[in-house]
Amino acid sequence: MSNENDIPDFPTSITPQSQDFGRWYIDVVRRAELADYSPVKGCMVIRPYGYAMWELIQQGLDKRFKATGHVNAYFPLLIPESLLMREAEHVEGFAPQVAWVTHGGTEKLEERLVIRPTSETIIGTMYAKWIQSWRDLPILINQWANVVRWEKVTRLFLRTTEFLWQEGHTAHETAEEAQEETLRMLGVYKDFAETELAMPVMDGQKTESEKFAGAERTYSIEALMRDGRALQAGTSHNLGQNFSKSYEIKFQARDKSVQYVHTTSWGVSTRLIGGVIMVHGDDGGLILPPKIAPYQVVIVPIPRGNWKETVLPKAQSIQAELVARGIRVFLDDRDSQTPGWKFNEWELRGVPIRMEIGPKDLEKSQVVLARRDTREKLFTPMEGLVPAVEELLNTIQRALFERAVKFRDAHTSNTDSYEEFTSIMDGRPGFVISPWCGSDACEAAIKTETQATIRNIPFASEPATGKACVKCGSSATVHAWFAKSY
Repeated sequence: MSNENDIPDFPTSITPQSQDFGRWYIDVVRRAELADYSPVKGCMVIRPYGYAMWELIQQGLDKRFKATGHVNAYFPLLIPESLLMREAEHVEGFAPQVAWVTHGGTEKLEERLVIRPTSETIIGTMYAKWIQSWRDLPILINQWANVVRWEKVTRLFLRTTEFLWQEGHTAHETAEEAQEETLRMLGVYKDFAETELAMPVMDGQKTESEKFAGAERTYSIEALMRDGRALQAGTSHNLGQNFSKSYEIKFQARDKSVQYVHTTSWGVSTRLIGGVIMVHGDDGGLILPPKIAPYQVVIVPIPRGNWKETVLPKAQSIQAELVARGIRVFLDDRDSQTPGWKFNEWELRGVPIRMEIGPKDLEKSQVVLARRDTREKLFTPMEGLVPAVEELLNTIQRALFERAVKFRDAHTSNTDSYEEFTSIMDGRPGFVISPWCGSDACEAAIKTETQATIRNIPFASEPATGKACVKCGSSATVHAWFAKSY
């Protein structure tokens, strides 16, 4: 995929996906005004249209979090070095990405501060103060925040030095409760991705080498982009008692003994916006699922004759009716642009439905509805227009999901042969399902030779009984899903 440093100028057109998918992606992000580069290397400015998508993602997830008993809080951006160093495995995992604050004003700090790459350490320290008894459990807290990870190679939304996310952190009385929480929240992510983003995902467990630093087990949802690469769209971690022992998060149990809590953490980020772009977009630009489109309908009046006295009032009336039903609408009545320019602009921006209305439509008491996903034009009576628009939005949402599932299925292969495996991994392979022995050495060798990694071991994966590992030929333990990834 093209590196952002290779494309410094603002694009005037969109590169076709078949020519350079990476360039296409960056062209779309910038031309659709989702984000742009900032003066700080590796950081992005999220523009209003892109931030509106993030707000809709926030709202949808936040509703689900609260429905499962979680509450929001906020923890400091700066973490003392001594806190970070108390969890050795965690430090080792994040060391290359940590950004340090060494001075306050002109004075050198006695202790360096970390700009949070994640918040297990600071939150664990606070939980140690708040938890005394089993009666204080569980603690179910989420925070919406920004984090900083010093990335060497960055791409807008997909991987930036600073990004926005949510991170849930929970503490539990028993290991069973922590495991239940870990899987519950992965299920929330899967439901959100498929229901709201129309993005089919595979849920499963990460391998030991791919799990979160300091976790006992890591689970993920993995989506397939239209260039055949996988995207890790969300993760949920069972931290066991690793962090509670490092940060002395103890409680008096029901039997009066003193025990360590069991903790979890889970998160998704603005990377989801990148996923939506790459799962649904085409050479014309964005195609947005209605549920997260900043505008679900754009109304374009056709300026002919005395349109401001005839067409425009009707367009305004339709807009009011749609808004009253909770539909997000933009009425594009600008005099400065032609209808053709507006059609192209809103197609680029991925608005699910474009509604055209002109003098002839008024005579026929109809409007023209143009679907962004299929470009089909529908001549629709004004009578019953609002429910027709609602149904069409639902139809588009379903159609985008079904299309993405069809694409993923068509780009998922099965092979027990390493020769065939390496052949498939050339070009844009998609997912490749193969038997694996569970060896870190085999996993590392496959990555070195093909650039493919094990995305996860899906919960629905078939047993590998009697199968030989695709790499070493020894007995396989599972069927793993491999892919090149972002």
